[in-house]
Amino acid sequence: MTMRIRPAAMVAAGVLLMIGVLAGAGRDPAQGPWRAQYFPNVELTTQDGARVRFYDLIKDKTVAIELMYTTCQYACPLETARLAQVQALLGDRMGKDVFFYSISIDPNDTPAALKAFAEKYGAGPGWTFLTGRAEDVELLSRKLGLYAAPDPSNKDGHTPMVLIGNEATGQWIRGSALDNAKLTATMIANWVGGYRAAAPAKSYAEAKPIPAFSRGEYLFATKCATCHASGQRERIAPDLTHVVHVRDREWLAKYIAAPDQMLKAGDAIATALFAQYKQMPMPNLGLTDQQVDDVIAYLGGAINR
Repeated sequence: MTMRIRPAAMVAAGVLLMIGVLAGAGRDPAQGPWRAQYFPNVELTTQDGARVRFYDLIKDKTVAIELMYTTCQYACPLETARLAQVQALLGDRMGKDVFFYSISIDPNDTPAALKAFAEKYGAGPGWTFLTGRAEDVELLSRKLGLYAAPDPSNKDGHTPMVLIGNEATGQWIRGSALDNAKLTATMIANWVGGYRAAAPAKSYAEAKPIPAFSRGEYLFATKCATCHASGQRERIAPDLTHVVHVRDREWLAKYIAAPDQMLKAGDAIATALFAQYKQMPMPNLGLTDQQVDDVIAYLGGAINR
């Protein structure tokens, strides 16, 4: 995935997030703009071939909505894997009072393609993949604040964002679909999905020092742990615990830097991994040589201790 997040953008996202929460507070939902008169009730088709209407899907529910497409090789695999982590954290609330909707921006995505894509990532009850007419999906993306104008320099064709909200209360938050899974799960379950009793206040004197982390650890946490995190190993991607000891370092560096190119070239190991993990290619993260070295150094140190 080729994406650079600038500090200013992160600050803006934080401000937008808080505005989204505050905008819904203390407002009569029936009088707000985020009800039936705002959301298009366009017809969509689920991964099971069922015809549904968008507003009917989200009415009176806590939801997380993302845009994706099944042939995407950059952000989509990462954001879908991240939502799979959020799904696991939410547990049995999925399909009961929390629902995920992944909407394809590629009109060529068939229900069968969406179903296969959903199964690769372990999508369970409450997580629906949808396709529809290009003009209807674009209208939805604009209304949801997830639209990204065509940009030749963006290989994905869209920005990995997620919209979290509760239609009944009118509270909506837009954030990065690649954000920390625990944070996203907290926003869904507690911020817009119903406030719960706060934990007893603690003194700052009890706070533990924040441990220092290396550049490799940061890169792994923000770019790699989406697929290689605990609880998803051997389902989405390989366990990397001993990878520096079982793979040649030169091969590992080349593969981390350009997995798509190695697969295209027919590299034997890359081809075997592709076949073993449900034909899910590792995305090209656009890492520099230094970043690749930092990740490998981290894999050879912190993970194996």
